[in-house]
Amino acid sequence: MRFIETVKNIWKIKDLREKILTTLLFVIIYRLGSVIVLPGIDPTMLKGLENQTSQGLMALLDMFSGGAFSNASIFALGIMPYISASIVMQLAAIIIPSMQKLQREGESGRRKINQWTRYLTVFVLLIQAPAYLMNLKVQMSGIEGGFPASGWFYLYATIILTAGSMFVLWLGERITDKGIGNGISFIILVGIIARLPHALTSEFVYRIGDAAGGLVAFLAEVIFLLFVSAGAILLVQGTRKVPVQYAKRVVGNKQFGGARQYIPLKVNAANVMPIIFAQAIMFLPVSIIGLMGGAENSGFVRTMSDMTGFWYNFVFALLIILFTYFYTAITINPTQMADDLKRNNGFIPGVKPGKPTRDYIDNIMDRITLPGAFFLALVAIMPAFAQILGISQSFAQFFGGTSLLILVGVVLDTLQQIESHLLMRHYDGLLKSGRIKGRAGAIGGVSY
Repeated sequence: MRFIETVKNIWKIKDLREKILTTLLFVIIYRLGSVIVLPGIDPTMLKGLENQTSQGLMALLDMFSGGAFSNASIFALGIMPYISASIVMQLAAIIIPSMQKLQREGESGRRKINQWTRYLTVFVLLIQAPAYLMNLKVQMSGIEGGFPASGWFYLYATIILTAGSMFVLWLGERITDKGIGNGISFIILVGIIARLPHALTSEFVYRIGDAAGGLVAFLAEVIFLLFVSAGAILLVQGTRKVPVQYAKRVVGNKQFGGARQYIPLKVNAANVMPIIFAQAIMFLPVSIIGLMGGAENSGFVRTMSDMTGFWYNFVFALLIILFTYFYTAITINPTQMADDLKRNNGFIPGVKPGKPTRDYIDNIMDRITLPGAFFLALVAIMPAFAQILGISQSFAQFFGGTSLLILVGVVLDTLQQIESHLLMRHYDGLLKSGRIKGRAGAIGGVSY
């Protein structure tokens, strides 16, 4: 069989074999840490926390942490504080001129920004850890001896939670350096996949119960999930190729240029970032009202908390479309593309170099971003439709949103790296024809 032959070829490549085994070792360490409960907490008394994380934003956080959040483990806060700090640093790079200067300094500037991101992550953790502990105390209220009442517990538990998240970040960086790559994304992927068997089993048990639709309904849900996943793959891989002709140059006895290549402009250049931004905005008003002691039963709070309601999903989708255009505008720079082409004696056939080339690329990005933004918004609100159709929330989360896009994107990137190692050693790729494309665009195209 081709699959067995491919596995044998992967095992023959020493470098690739060591990367995969190293990645598996770090994943096992991460999963073991996800079930180690904070010292002083009785794991048998976490029913309230488990109920809280069964729906809403808490369910999403619990999924990204692979269940560590609901287990009150040492890795409960997971990698999300680092993701939040990274988003803040990206926005700061747009607003603050000194950050923009650092970005242009190359590797040294990147290391400096990464260092600041880690400092900001520790600051975020020192705020989130006590908040997590206070929430845990509320969920365990009424249970005698369930939650330690001493201030000493808050101190050492905050240190443990902070150190745990930074250790998870370290694991992700080691996967990037020593393992298969994409370490931070891989950590999130592991957390999402860890929740899939439980969600799948729960949905199966629910469906084969009395008057629940039976096995036929369960199979229909699985087929629908595969259909949505195929759409997510198209969204991640979709590109519009712009032909570029390079003029011939003769330097000494060598000839350069003269070949035609392509600029792969992505349909979804913003990837999953618009969904993350939109989710943060959606939960911000409700959180502020809660902190200010606002009425939890007010119409606005109920509307913005109902994830299956029309207005919640309408506003959510609208924000995703707006953020898609915003993030694409700061990610794709048509002016820089036009300058690079002109500097390398390249031009788009039928388009003059300089400003006409910039306007041409900008117009193409506007046209392909619109359907990409609508498709991204549709994928994001797909879990709401799944819940309306009677699918449990734990299983509905895999029908779209951040989890599905991360799952598809990271899997494609990982398979692409494995395939690159195979082809480099003159082995067959993972597919009979063509090559796997990751989130970076078309293989062999010009990347910006």
